[in-house]
Amino acid sequence: MKRIKIFGFLLLCFIARAQTEKNVDQQSLLWTRYFNQLTINNSWSIHTEFDNRIFINPAEQNLYLIRIQGRYKINNNIEVGAGYSYFSVATQDPDITNDFRTPEHRVQQDISWKQDLSSSMLLHQRFQVEERFIHNANKEELLSGYTFNWRFRYRLQGEFTCWKKENQYLKAIVFDELMINAGEKIVKNTFDQNRIYGAAQYGINKNIALELGYLKSFQQRASGVDYYDRDIIRFTFYHKINLKKNKGQPN
Repeated sequence: MKRIKIFGFLLLCFIARAQTEKNVDQQSLLWTRYFNQLTINNSWSIHTEFDNRIFINPAEQNLYLIRIQGRYKINNNIEVGAGYSYFSVATQDPDITNDFRTPEHRVQQDISWKQDLSSSMLLHQRFQVEERFIHNANKEELLSGYTFNWRFRYRLQGEFTCWKKENQYLKAIVFDELMINAGEKIVKNTFDQNRIYGAAQYGINKNIALELGYLKSFQQRASGVDYYDRDIIRFTFYHKINLKKNKGQPN
């Protein structure tokens, strides 16, 4: 509980600081993603994600990404993971389009832990570290070399089961995630962004679930005085493949 209070205090400080600035670009986006969870055994799994993000008005490609990570379950409550992501960024401003895409290679490690607060309520926390290698570019072309920086993320998430019947369910999901930059190139934007999310997730069966939600992202840019205020609709298709069952192991 003490950790949550400290996180909330820091979050309010960062938001208060960010909202004093005036250069804020309002944007609307649609994120669609396919998320696959391949369960190998009781301890190990592989998660794969394909994500496409576009601006709504005007309609323009933002980026797409591919992410893969291996995860190890220490016990029923604690899990660790490590993986790699590739980002291809078309533009961060729908009014400015380029004839090239900017690549980013990202390595990540995380630890997550969950706690059942009741039979229908779950508290889920995640701390994640990212090593980001962003290809250098100007407004006209890609340049040689990469810029490196760290990013630290903490997410506090609540899940509320509204209805459940055999392998079907309906639950509400809310979270708040704070992201902090670090590194030699980070001068004016130590605060990266804050994300607030609310969604409904429907489990069609034990292998497939659909999620539709709204994400509010407030992000500081490298200048330190310019911000993105983004309203995002996110749709996710979850797909589970369980190799334990195929091998005759108990669920």
